[in-house]
Amino acid sequence: MKIKKGDTVLIISGKDRGKRGKVLDVLKGEGKIVVEGINIRKKHVRPKKSGEKGQIIEKPAAFDLSNAKLICPKCGKPTRVGYKVSGEKKFRACKKCEAEI
Repeated sequence: MKIKKGDTVLIISGKDRGKRGKVLDVLKGEGKIVVEGINIRKKHVRPKKSGEKGQIIEKPAAFDLSNAKLICPKCGKPTRVGYKVSGEKKFRACKKCEAEI
């Protein structure tokens, strides 16, 4: 996967189009990511103890990786990700400014 946990991404499709957020989790087998503040879903939670009230929690849900574009930390633009090899080291590179990510 070209997007990793901790990266900043731009949402390119769906109801949250144009928003930016930090990747909280990557579901590699499913090809999905969870981004902070994006694709918020409400979950009804039952009370744990007697006398306690149930509540509704808002939680970010996973969405497809193809709906997000990585934002280059150097140039600050949404970009595709490529790989470069220098010597023994392989690293991700920005397709616009060719900087190491």
